Amino acid sequence: MIEELEAKGITLERMLDTALELYIGDDAEKVRGQLREIMLLYLNDINVQALLKAALLLEENFKVEGDPVNLVADELIGIDIAEYIGGKMALFNFFYYDTKKPGILKDLPPFLDDAVGGFIAGCMTRLFEPFLPSEEEEQEYEENGDIIADSKGKHTD
Repeated sequence: MIEELEAKGITLERMLDTALELYIGDDAEKVRGQLREIMLLYLNDINVQALLKAALLLEENFKVEGDPVNLVADELIGIDIAEYIGGKMALFNFFYYDTKKPGILKDLPPFLDDAVGGFIAGCMTRLFEPFLPSEEEEQEYEENGDIIADSKGKHTD
């Protein structure tokens, strides 16, 4: 998949640069390294590949002038990628990236800007999501009938 994106000028480095344009925080280089790992992981995910491929094929085979307001299929692809990777919280990041159009996003055609924007938003959301309990902790919660846990995975009353 990375080769197909690179053929359109969408490199991993450009996606990382774009992601970090809207990053507000410390230690951007550390964040960049962690984000790189997440992006590489999801670029190998068959579902992400299918949605990115759909965007690539639509750009090649479905001609539209500009980004018409009645075209929503491009946003739907971006939303699906973002939510698949980062859950519902990624939806807010997707709209932030889609509105601001940082870096590479401002130069891409409609389907690819939303697909890549969704990919970036999903990966950024995944990077900063709260701690999730381990499988063992989840099993313990289920066995004990616990349904509420704090951000460290510990039961709260």
